[in-house]
Amino acid sequence: MTVVSVVVGTYQGADFLDAQLASIVGQTRQPDRIVVTDDGSTDDTVAIARRALASFGGESLIATNPGRRGVVANFSHGLVEAGGDLIALSDQDDVWRPDKLQTMLAEFESRPDLLLLHSDARLVDSMGDAIGGTLLESISMSGSMRRHEHDGQALRVLMGRNTVTGATTMIRRRLVDIALPVPDGWIHDEWLAMVAAAVGELDLIEQPLIDYRQHGANVIGAQVLGVRGKAAKMTEPRAQRNARLLTRAAQLPTRLEALGAAVRPEAVALSRIKLDHERRRSALPPGRLARVPSVVVAQLRGDYRRFGRGTLDALRDVIQPG
Repeated sequence: MTVVSVVVGTYQGADFLDAQLASIVGQTRQPDRIVVTDDGSTDDTVAIARRALASFGGESLIATNPGRRGVVANFSHGLVEAGGDLIALSDQDDVWRPDKLQTMLAEFESRPDLLLLHSDARLVDSMGDAIGGTLLESISMSGSMRRHEHDGQALRVLMGRNTVTGATTMIRRRLVDIALPVPDGWIHDEWLAMVAAAVGELDLIEQPLIDYRQHGANVIGAQVLGVRGKAAKMTEPRAQRNARLLTRAAQLPTRLEALGAAVRPEAVALSRIKLDHERRRSALPPGRLARVPSVVVAQLRGDYRRFGRGTLDALRDVIQPG
């Protein structure tokens, strides 16, 4: 029998934790183990979790960090503690559809090479009412990007930008063993997705399997930018962002190569091309006009399309102040 674990990351402020844990315990296919990892809460978060899990018939564990370590370290801790064959990730303020685990489990049981599966989510407000649209729509995940994931070309998508949100995700235990620790600068879900796509299969269920709650206290949420927000991002100073992108790109081939024969050769090769692209971006001169020739060459070569948001990123590299 497949053993299914759930990791719930909790933080200060547990207004929605009761509803979330109730939706997990009430699954049509109940999890075998629930692990709550609390990131140094000083309120009643842990007490709420204990009460909510008191009636759970499976195994439960509440692991508390002595102080705040951040979302990545908190979930990494939970992944190590989870055990089981499959692990689903959850945030404290979302609510699962009753058949979420059953639906995802069926995919894993029929596809032995599947390492990571994520889904869409309905966007709701603090009261649980739909605010219109879904998570995948909010991140502008196009039809072609979805098809690439279905066709085994998820790495092609992820080299451009992350499409995987941890709160919608289930992974195979083997992925935890090969992907941890998460490198500095990466979020746990995007790193797990990248490794899964490089060594096995990653796929998407396009139906919303959770209500993804949006409110003022979200640690990480779905951010839908209007014209003004997008314009503001285009005019932010570029140095800090490009340094972060370069650091991440430099870590990727090193970590993939360390996995040896488990990684497809084309994944390492593509990660090195991405690193070269980010090096060239970071080396662009301070003056906007002086950047134009290099940006045009990279755009014509297709680098911006393969490793980012295409023309939008090319324009950003010209417009942003140095």
